[in-house]
Amino acid sequence: MRDDAVLTRLLRDIAGQDQAALRTLYDLTAAQLYGIILRIQRDRSAAEDVLQDVYLRVWQAAGSYTPEAGRPLSWLCAIARNRAIDVVRRKGEVQGPVHEDGEDWLERLADPSDSETRLLSRDALRACLGRLDPAHRDCVVLAYCQGYSREELAQRYDRPVNTIKTWLHRALASLKGCLEVVS
Repeated sequence: MRDDAVLTRLLRDIAGQDQAALRTLYDLTAAQLYGIILRIQRDRSAAEDVLQDVYLRVWQAAGSYTPEAGRPLSWLCAIARNRAIDVVRRKGEVQGPVHEDGEDWLERLADPSDSETRLLSRDALRACLGRLDPAHRDCVVLAYCQGYSREELAQRYDRPVNTIKTWLHRALASLKGCLEVVS
């Protein structure tokens, strides 16, 4: 389970150079961090490289984490987000929409630890997710929160990849419509 106490203990152990703790932390959090990275760094191979770099940074900086500064998963998400943004900026890639006002689209990404920048409340999202077909809802959560590929979802649900793409497209359209009404 990824509760705060477990993650805090793992970070403390990692600060003491415990490689087994790093492996455990990776097993517990890699899918979620990969999902965050993949939303920023759209290339899967590059996202995997960024993920590895995130855990190298966690290995080096685990001693700087303090529970008083925030939840451990928020700390990890911030490292992943910031590292992915750094890589995109360094490459000079433009992967997101270009804004006429010159605003950097990377800065518009919600910081998981910043409640003021949240675009949607958890309750609204939870309510809208609850309106989806259970298989479609699970598919969306696995794809966008856990970082599952379309191919992995196709295997999991024993459906063609194009069916999974259709499920995701329709589910996201439904979520968008619902959230516009609820928000």
